[in-house]
Amino acid sequence: MADLLKISLIFALILLLLRKKLNIGLVMLISASVLFLLYRMPFISIWKTCKGAVLNDVTIKLILALSFIRIFEMILREHTVLTNMMSAAKAILKNKKLVIVSMPFLIGLIPSVGGAYFSAPMVAETTSDTKMSPEEKGFINYWFRHPWEYILPLYPGILLASAVSKIALHTLITVNLAYAALVLITGFIFAMHGVQGVVKTEEKLSKKGLWSFVPIITVLLLVVIFHIELHYALLAVVIFLLSFYRYNLKSILTVLKHGFSLDVIILILGVMLFKETMENSGAVKNLSQFFIKEGISVLPILFLLPFLTGLFTGLTVGFVGSTFPLIISIAGNTSIGAISFAFASGYLGVLLSPVHICLILTKEYFKADLWGIYKMMIPAGIIVFCGAIMEYMILK
Repeated sequence: MADLLKISLIFALILLLLRKKLNIGLVMLISASVLFLLYRMPFISIWKTCKGAVLNDVTIKLILALSFIRIFEMILREHTVLTNMMSAAKAILKNKKLVIVSMPFLIGLIPSVGGAYFSAPMVAETTSDTKMSPEEKGFINYWFRHPWEYILPLYPGILLASAVSKIALHTLITVNLAYAALVLITGFIFAMHGVQGVVKTEEKLSKKGLWSFVPIITVLLLVVIFHIELHYALLAVVIFLLSFYRYNLKSILTVLKHGFSLDVIILILGVMLFKETMENSGAVKNLSQFFIKEGISVLPILFLLPFLTGLFTGLTVGFVGSTFPLIISIAGNTSIGAISFAFASGYLGVLLSPVHICLILTKEYFKADLWGIYKMMIPAGIIVFCGAIMEYMILK
């Protein structure tokens, strides 16, 4: 019970500080510091946690990826590439709603935390002539890029879930298809109510419009087909673009300064330190043991363990890796219904997590109120969860 109270206090603190519009990186640093105190971690453990967070490969790769994304976006904006992409999308898709959601949906194919930063400016571009609030734009950018993680084997979460549970990957993907579909359906239900008809444009599909997709498609191909890590793929494309557009030394330094922003570095360090602290303090492990000790039945455990872990870490691999072995031992079986429901529950926590980097980046880009985005996400998430319960009952 003590761990439940401590974690609840931390979560409340995070939400309070975010409501006060404090920088999210600082919020995570403060929350990690409070965890140090609540769990009375010795200095050596704090040192190892901080060292692990800073020197972690994931931390370094995230900082590089997000910085290169900012550089990539700046180059595309300076040369109206994004505008040309939107013109081409309008000419191809016609339907205004489809045009708006097309970019986050496409960029969601990239198994990258920073992908939300790709699609955000495109959503902003296509909604510039609407009366949408920053919160609705943020919801669209965030929600429509996230059906893929239920079903796309490029994402490590579903691969890990299949490996741990020994359920065939294609079977898990097939069962999870319903959740991905519900994410798309609820996205249209809770957003774009005032958007109707076709896109008003006199532009026809041109070679220039088609070529505008090449930079992003190149990144997608390098990551998806050739399995090159995102930061390397972005580095290669950025170097090509700097050469293609003949940037001089002064301009290169300008885009580098824009890309490697202190805010981005603090953001990643704060989130990764909080994640490491949650794990090293024993908070997640102790919470799992609490549910076992109290003799709570299987279904609530299938929901609560992955959901809370996903909520507090904002990472799919985090909830799968830390809770699935425990869930399997508690449930006593690895039925597809149980595993799929646990995955849906954990990913719901990830989607609603205030430390989910995609949500953080989206909120910051659109200068949106976080609670305003949650007002759309929560009911949409409830519908997806109801679908998960129904499927669990059917499969059981």
